[in-house]
Amino acid sequence: MQTEKIIDHIVNWLKDYATQAHVNGFVIGISGGIDSAVTSTLCALTGLDVLCVEMPIHQAPSHVSRAVEHIEQLRDRFSNVRDTRVDLTPVFEEFKTEVSLDGKDATVAMALANTRARLRMSTLYYYAGLQELLVAGTGNKVEDFGVGFYTKYGDGGVDLSPIADLMKSEVYALAKVLKIPTSIIEATPSDGLFGDARSDEDQIGASYPELEWAMKMADEGKTIDDFSGREKEVFTIYKQYNTSNKHKMEPIPVCNIPDNLM
Repeated sequence: MQTEKIIDHIVNWLKDYATQAHVNGFVIGISGGIDSAVTSTLCALTGLDVLCVEMPIHQAPSHVSRAVEHIEQLRDRFSNVRDTRVDLTPVFEEFKTEVSLDGKDATVAMALANTRARLRMSTLYYYAGLQELLVAGTGNKVEDFGVGFYTKYGDGGVDLSPIADLMKSEVYALAKVLKIPTSIIEATPSDGLFGDARSDEDQIGASYPELEWAMKMADEGKTIDDFSGREKEVFTIYKQYNTSNKHKMEPIPVCNIPDNLM
């Protein structure tokens, strides 16, 4: 993997896209995780305006501290980086008073977790419209095209995706060259949507290295019957997520009206 050349390629792609779109730069939600840290640094390298937005909603202190550390480091390194903090906790709590919370506990918890992501998306697009910026997505290849581990119209609602063709392991490789804080590189991946310490692996049931392996096997045409033990378990998890989340990864279905009915 030619890490530095990949970085240059992404930075030039970002710069060209923004120039052709006639915008000032990019707005990015900073979570304290590896993906948003790498994406925001790549955007900063374009030299264009970059607005980093921290949007806590009952956030774990460790997530907040890592986000603040990254933003401070980024501002020290790049004069084109600005930041703002929008505490969405009161908005989220008010939302809960206006909707029904009836249902199974797990279902309600997931619906509210997705609501957090969608509130953040709305906030990013507010600033994007206000300051003529593009919303930069932070999803990687495994999340976006493997298991669909993101919120539809939440963190999946973006204008462009700089790292969506990179596996999670490749994102980590870029992070080291981009001088991402060690605290972020070593942190356990977590979407932070539940306000507790659960990790992505806790939710999915497999680690990112395992999911990368499963994605590669699926691309090679392997089936569940080709594996046993933990490999079979991981491949099954991957296929279940990949199948159930197709609605996120494919274009919105359009009902085409036959010509003879028009």
